[in-house]
Amino acid sequence: MKNLVFLLFVVGALLVGCAYQPLNVAPDPPGFFMGILHGAIAPFALIVGFFSDVRIYAFPNSGWWYDFGFMLGISSYGGAAVSRH
Repeated sequence: MKNLVFLLFVVGALLVGCAYQPLNVAPDPPGFFMGILHGAIAPFALIVGFFSDVRIYAFPNSGWWYDFGFMLGISSYGGAAVSRH
C-alpha cells in the first residue's frame, strides 16, 4: 500500500512539473487594484461563467500583487473569518 501511495505521489509530481505557464506579454496587465475588484466580483462572475465565456481570474496579470489583491477581494465575503463556537 505504501508503494502505491509513493508511486502516485511520484507520478503526480512529474505531471505537475510539466505544467507550463505562458509568458506575460500583455502591454498593461491588471495589477493589485484590479485583483481586488476581480476577487470581489468572483462569485458573480462564476455564476455568469456557467452561461457565457467569463473567467473569474485575469490572465495574464502582474503576478504576485494581482494574486494578493484577488485574495483580499475574495476574502471580503468572509473567507478569512474564524468561527467561534
